[in-house]
Amino acid sequence: MIDVALPTTYIRATSGWAVPSLRDLWAYRELLYFLIWRDLKVHYKQTALGLAWVILQPVVATLIFTAIFGVFVRVPTGDLPYPVFAFSGFLLWGYFAGVLTRSGTSLVNNAHLITKVYFPRLVVPLAGTLNGLIDLSVGVLVLALFMPFFGVVPSLTILAMPIFVVLALVSGLGVSLWLSALDVKYRDVKHVLPFLVQVWMYASPIIYPSAMVPRRVLPLYALNPMVGAVEGFRWALTGYGEPPVLAAVISAIVGLLLLASGVMFFRRIERTFADTI
Repeated sequence: MIDVALPTTYIRATSGWAVPSLRDLWAYRELLYFLIWRDLKVHYKQTALGLAWVILQPVVATLIFTAIFGVFVRVPTGDLPYPVFAFSGFLLWGYFAGVLTRSGTSLVNNAHLITKVYFPRLVVPLAGTLNGLIDLSVGVLVLALFMPFFGVVPSLTILAMPIFVVLALVSGLGVSLWLSALDVKYRDVKHVLPFLVQVWMYASPIIYPSAMVPRRVLPLYALNPMVGAVEGFRWALTGYGEPPVLAAVISAIVGLLLLASGVMFFRRIERTFADTI
């Protein structure tokens, strides 16, 4: 009988500041796929409307804010009908808010996995960031089908839409890495999240255009990464107005800084997750 030596894998905790290993993330890509699929199934399990919730939520929000800001307040949106203006904003905002809600508390919600087996912990918030793209895609398709009823026809600018979706993804993941890591130690995060999401929405051009913001403070306003993401997403989807180049550049820089700092902070305290959670 021949003894075959099995390979030995050593798992060592990182020390100090460390960057994530892309090789480890790639090795656990099947786990990432499983977590995304699991979250989608749980999200729509035993729901009467299923994927219809993807459309119902922004539609209801659009109807409410159209009545208030489109009819009574008459927020100026140029030649773009207010329902299309609001719906396009709520679509991308809904994705971003979902990322914060899912990924911001994802480590604590998956404590049973983290305390039992080893895998790159970054996979957990990353799964919560990626699974919302399916809902966003469905919402964009529905809006594109209904825009002609308002006299809005998508143009070639729609080819730029993925750029602004990626900006929202990068920003959402960066903030979520901070929140999820802090949530392991401070459970106040789950109480702060709803307030943070609500305040952040009103600080973003969802129900009003960034053109209402004085030009002298626009660079400061664009430090909110969702300013460039939402305005760019709306422009790409509808083709109305000018591309928000300045806001998009500033928001992209802030989004990348959020992601880089979030990854470094997450990796620094990652080794304590299993003991603390």
